[in-house]
Amino acid sequence: MRAHEAGALHGDIGNRGPAWLRPPVDVNELVPQLWPRNAARGAGGALTVAGLDVRDLAAEFGTPVYVLDEDDLRARGREFRDAFPDADVYYAGKAFLCRAVVRMIAEEGLFLDVCTGGELATALSAGMEPARIGFHGNNKSVAELTRAVDAGVGRIIVDSFAEIDRLTAIARERGVRPRVLVRVTVGVEAHTHEFIATAHEDQKFGFSLAGGAAAAAAFKILDEDVLELRGLHSHIGSQIFDASGFEVSARRVLALQAQIRDARGVELPELDLGGGFGIAYTTQDDPAAPHELAKRLRKIVDGECAAENLAVPHLSIEPGRAIVGPAVFTLYEVGTVKDVDGIRTYVSVDGGMSDNIRTALYDASYSATVANRASAAEPMLARVVGKHCESGDIVVKDEFLPADVQPGDLVAVPGTGAYCRSMASNYNHVPRPPVVAVRDGRARLIVRRETEDDLLALDVG
Repeated sequence: MRAHEAGALHGDIGNRGPAWLRPPVDVNELVPQLWPRNAARGAGGALTVAGLDVRDLAAEFGTPVYVLDEDDLRARGREFRDAFPDADVYYAGKAFLCRAVVRMIAEEGLFLDVCTGGELATALSAGMEPARIGFHGNNKSVAELTRAVDAGVGRIIVDSFAEIDRLTAIARERGVRPRVLVRVTVGVEAHTHEFIATAHEDQKFGFSLAGGAAAAAAFKILDEDVLELRGLHSHIGSQIFDASGFEVSARRVLALQAQIRDARGVELPELDLGGGFGIAYTTQDDPAAPHELAKRLRKIVDGECAAENLAVPHLSIEPGRAIVGPAVFTLYEVGTVKDVDGIRTYVSVDGGMSDNIRTALYDASYSATVANRASAAEPMLARVVGKHCESGDIVVKDEFLPADVQPGDLVAVPGTGAYCRSMASNYNHVPRPPVVAVRDGRARLIVRRETEDDLLALDVG
């Protein structure tokens, strides 16, 4: 499909494709905000990262492979730490967690947020200081809570009355006083996908503010005087660009702080505003820099505290995607190219929804480029799809690729550091890809590729 045909096609798919999609000036161009900071075009137009050619990475580690620019990840962590010097920055491990990443974020002075026993085990096995770990989750088991208490995690964000009872019983039995925050559902409709909006009333997380459950939870903890209530927590969703949601959330949570003060004479010393800061997946995304986020959030909190006559609490935030997301891209090999005349061209790669479920699950948008070479061919509108037996197995819904893309080419998809490996599966019994960290011209395997032997080892029938 040639460029003029792609333009005609765009008009035909106006209600199904993104209205912003237009043929690029140069399909070989790397838009900086979409790629790791050490990514560039090298010899022959091949994509390089940290001085390494992706053709060499593919030859050594195979495809698909997640490629992590370690210096980029570390730099993004430092930027949040430096932008919030008087706050605690918790890296949200659910975005992507392995022992190497735990060590990276610890070395950069960040805290760590986990939300399951498995994430906690990973953090502890990597040597993360327990006091710098926060433990989330809407249905923590007795075993998980016990392990967290025994390990001495710095704080537990309680999410239900049943959890308060479980944790109180564990604390009494062990004669300890765990620090807790109450997760508050503030009724904010975040401008994001329904499945990753977490502060509206009709969802599973937290205590309702409007219904009075959040205040009741705080009073219960204070009155029983077994757990140490440090503050309140609010997380409005994920992939957020509009700061107005944080403003509404802060106002409502701080009003609850004032209510608790007035009812019990206690000013809670901490406030966590969560994370969910957006990143660029396409050229239409315009995320704020950490220092801009810090400026906005601090202004919001200072203003609301003044309005409620409250002392400004110690803040914490939980960026995950914003640190690891842009630092990673996924490298695939093209297997087939199918031109469906008058509709679109399908470029099939050797991965798919098993290594990136977000397109199918959230209707997420991604970008892509041919990574092993430059091309002088005209751009064509393509859909990058996977190898799984699902018509919804789509990696990139709409992207302009060179019209000469062919089997054997490498295709790179940026912005895959958050949730792609974390949510990866073995659908169709496909082993999950490895994660390779690159830095200063060297590559190291930090999560190895699964094998068929790994799959069969679990099959004991």
